[in-house]
Amino acid sequence: MTNKADEIHIVCTVHAQSEHRERVGMLLLELVDPARAEAGCLYYDLYHERDHLDTFVLLDGWASEAALAAHAVHPNVTRVVEQLRPLLASPLEHHHSRRMTDPA
Repeated sequence: MTNKADEIHIVCTVHAQSEHRERVGMLLLELVDPARAEAGCLYYDLYHERDHLDTFVLLDGWASEAALAAHAVHPNVTRVVEQLRPLLASPLEHHHSRRMTDPA
């Protein structure tokens, strides 16, 4: 059981160049299962914006700063991010937050 005060929740927005939308989506999917298997991962989900087809959103939660730090340097993450960067319309946007309510 994690302490909600220690948890880190992230919204990462990814804006693909239109001509690379499909490849960006495929690369992002490569992050999901390995991240979910990492120690300290609470959840890791990928979304594709319905009205902005070049935009993807990763929602992920980590049990602690240490778990997040380990994820950031995981070989799969570094490999995928390196391949993503030239396909993006803008840099990755990360918003880190702490949960204020208990899950329903």
